[in-house]
Amino acid sequence: MTAPGARDIRRIAEDALTWMTAHRARFALSEDALAVDGRVDGTWKPLGELARVCATVIHRTAPADPLHARAGALLEFAWQQTREGEMFSLLQRLEPFATYPLEVYAAFASAGFRHPAYEEAAAVAARTRGWRLTEQDPTRRLGVLKAEERCGIHRPGQAPALLPHTWLGGLPEPWTFERAAGYALTHVVFHLTDWGRADDGLPPDLAGYLADWLPSWLDTCLDAGMWDLSSELLAVAATLPHPLDDVVPPDAWQRLGAARDPSGAIREEGRDTGDGETRDPGRYFATHYHSTLLAAFAAVLTTARPAGAPSGTGTRRGRQGAPA
Repeated sequence: MTAPGARDIRRIAEDALTWMTAHRARFALSEDALAVDGRVDGTWKPLGELARVCATVIHRTAPADPLHARAGALLEFAWQQTREGEMFSLLQRLEPFATYPLEVYAAFASAGFRHPAYEEAAAVAARTRGWRLTEQDPTRRLGVLKAEERCGIHRPGQAPALLPHTWLGGLPEPWTFERAAGYALTHVVFHLTDWGRADDGLPPDLAGYLADWLPSWLDTCLDAGMWDLSSELLAVAATLPHPLDDVVPPDAWQRLGAARDPSGAIREEGRDTGDGETRDPGRYFATHYHSTLLAAFAAVLTTARPAGAPSGTGTRRGRQGAPA
């Protein structure tokens, strides 16, 4: 990757986190956050995604990096929204067998934010047959197991072998790739690599399969204007033990960067008309926040390693800047 290319990718991360900071109030938890019939996708999901991405940005940047400070401030804001973890304890009492609170909490735990009382209560629920038998697709279940590990919860007996039952784990025919499969495979990679924090979490057969087919899938998604999925695939590329120039189309980042609006935000799909934020700010946020977050996530993972080097050669820092 040329130096100008790296600077352009870095700029995408900078603009994305600037936009997130300017719109952080929209990540705030509303009264629905504790409602039994509340919209989790509009409350806990955005907050958890903000925490997850910021935790990785902190891990992959040096303490003196402005991106590190900006991500840290956003993460602190998100943690305060949970009342320093107390909201998770309230959720535990309201929905003791829901897995999403633990999945969101694990994002904070990965950055060192802990609430021991919640972890103790969640561990009790997680050791029940009811929790273990909750019906979920294999990719989601893999994420739950990884969240348990992050929070120090260990199942009795051997954990189920979920990876072979995921789309990616089955090494399917590459021409069967489509939108749902794309999101499934990216999340399998994110779970196995601890959201870009672990350098060698991918089995060699999966890494080789992705190195072969990711370039064509990514090219197809970029052509279709699927910016959200394209960002996720770029993040996957940055976790592979292969040179980035071998797995990312040469103009991939240029095409993603061209999809930004003047504020630095990127919509999930298609092109912006330019006046959406003024016309309906809530709708604009809903259709931009995830793709903008994931663009920052992918950009930081990409710039943390040289283009010609395998993953694991870039910057890795802990919450306070110590090697992690």
